[in-house]
Amino acid sequence: MSGNTDPFLVLVDDIGALRRQIENLQRTSLDRDEAEHLNATIAKSLDNMAQTGKRLEQRLEGQLQLATAKTNRAAIEAAQDAARGAIRESHAEILQTARSLSQAAGEARREAWRWFGGFWVWLTSIGAAGALIGALAAFWITGRGDAKAFGQHPRIYCLSAGGEFADQRDGSRYCIFMVSPPTQPAGE
Repeated sequence: MSGNTDPFLVLVDDIGALRRQIENLQRTSLDRDEAEHLNATIAKSLDNMAQTGKRLEQRLEGQLQLATAKTNRAAIEAAQDAARGAIRESHAEILQTARSLSQAAGEARREAWRWFGGFWVWLTSIGAAGALIGALAAFWITGRGDAKAFGQHPRIYCLSAGGEFADQRDGSRYCIFMVSPPTQPAGE
């Protein structure tokens, strides 16, 4: 519109525009039944959306719990695998250490045998010589000791030494040994 317009024409134009808008609204507006139906549909849709939200929340919570359980299980399995690996590794280290200690003990034993082997041979030979001298002394003393004991206690040792008791005319007794048995039996 131009700067020189009649206000009446402007008012007529505005009223015409307003009429077109009202007609347009009347064509697109709903009557009461349609509005109630639309309201019921929107309310039902809102209820469905609320239920869907709850179901979605429950499902998400279930998925979250499942994911948490899977994560926990994976963490436990990873920890178990790590523990098994650590145990295997420490077992291998322990075996290696045991082998090296065993080798060191064997070397120490061999070295000790080299250094002290002469000592043990010397000690063994001294022991053998002492045992031989002791056995000879025992044989030498045994005979003299038995004779001395027999002389001091003839009543005890006479029969066990192979002798017999004989009586004398004065009533005393003595032990007698037969050096050579008689060739003829007595009394025949």
